[in-house]
Amino acid sequence: MITHRNCAMLTVLAAIAATIACNEAPRVVERTPDEATASVTLPTLADALPVDLPGLPNVVAYATGLFSGGAPEGDEGFETLRSMGVKTILSVDGAQPDVDAAKALGMRYVHLPIGYNGMDKPRTLEIARAVKELPGPIYIHCHHGKHRAAGATGAAAVTLGYMSNAEATQRMHVSGTSPHYVGLYRCVAVASVANDQEILAAANAFPERWRTTGLVHSMVEIDEASEHLKRIQSADWKAPAAHPDLVPAAEAGRLADLFRNLQDDDDCRSKPAEFMEWMLAASHDASQLETEITSPTPSLERLDRQWGRLKDSCTHCHAKYRD
Repeated sequence: MITHRNCAMLTVLAAIAATIACNEAPRVVERTPDEATASVTLPTLADALPVDLPGLPNVVAYATGLFSGGAPEGDEGFETLRSMGVKTILSVDGAQPDVDAAKALGMRYVHLPIGYNGMDKPRTLEIARAVKELPGPIYIHCHHGKHRAAGATGAAAVTLGYMSNAEATQRMHVSGTSPHYVGLYRCVAVASVANDQEILAAANAFPERWRTTGLVHSMVEIDEASEHLKRIQSADWKAPAAHPDLVPAAEAGRLADLFRNLQDDDDCRSKPAEFMEWMLAASHDASQLETEITSPTPSLERLDRQWGRLKDSCTHCHAKYRD
C-alpha cells in the first residue's frame, strides 16, 4: 500500500536522481561517416557554380567523392572537410600545408605542387595514383581553388576514366579557371585514360610536405618572374611577340606564390618580423595584379599602378635587406 509518506520518499529519490543525471558528463556520440557527411550539403556534378562552405571556398565536385577547391581556412575549414567525410587532402599549392590540423581530425595530407603553366605527365599520373589509391573522399586544393586545383583534379579525373576531356574542361569552367591559364587547360585537353601499368609506374611516395626551395633560389625565381612581367608590361600586358610563351596571369600568380611561400623558409623566419610582413604584402600586391589581368575588362592604368606598387615594395626591401 502506497502511503503519503512513501509518496514523499519517492519524490525525494526522483529529485536526487535528476540532480545526479544533470551533473554527469555529457555522453559522447560518435557519428558514422554517413551522419558526418549529412551535416554538410555536398556539391554535386549538377552544380553550375562553385559552392562556398564554412572555411572552404570555391568547392566543386569533379566525380563521386572527388572535390576541388580553395585551401581550408583555419579550424573551420578542416571541420568542414571532416563533415564532408573527406579522408585525404591533396594540395597542389606551393605553400606548406597544415598537416597537424588534418591529422587531428583523422585526415591525411599529400603535397604535390604544380605550376600555373600546368604539369607534366609524370605529375599528372602521380596525382591520379594518389586519387585512386588513397582513402576517399578526396579534396584537392590550391590557394584560391580556381585554377591549379581545377586543372589537377580535371586531369586526374580524365586519367582515371572518371570523365571525358570535355566534361573535365566544363568542370574547370564551373571552378572559375581563367582562360588565361592555357597550360592548365592543356593538361586536361591532352590527358588520356591510363592503364594499370602506367598508374603503378607513377611515384607513390605521397609526401605530406613537399620540399620547397630556399630563400636564395626563391629570390632568383622572383627576379626571373619580375623580368617577365616587365616585358609583359611593355607589350600592354599581353604576351610579348618575342616571347609568346609568357602568360601574363601565370607570371603574376607565380610571383604571388613565391613571395607567400617564403613564410615557410627558415632563413626568412630568422629575419626581423618586418621582412616577412613585406614579403606577404608583396604577395598580396602580386595577387591583385593577377586578379586585374584575369578580369573581364582589365585596365592598363590599373595594371600599371598595381605593378608600380609592387616594384616600389621590392625597391624598399632591397634597400634595407639586400643592398
